[in-house]
Amino acid sequence: MKIYDYNGRKNLCGDKIRQARQKQRLSQSDLAARLQVAGVIIERDSISRIEAGTRFVADYELKIIAEVLNVDVMWLLTPDET
Repeated sequence: MKIYDYNGRKNLCGDKIRQARQKQRLSQSDLAARLQVAGVIIERDSISRIEAGTRFVADYELKIIAEVLNVDVMWLLTPDET
């Protein structure tokens, strides 16, 4: 299986996940714990790699991340205009 990058990143949502997490004053460990309670087994280091763009995010993970952070999935997938 070939793994692709998009503009050097493995996901589109990492920056937005970081923004939403920081806005709610959650640590990466706090977010990982909330995701685990919601049924997604993920560790703090995986949150770090998602935010850095070095880890893929499965569609089911993205759905639960959006729910836990109380944001829209489409917002997570829309890059900021720079």
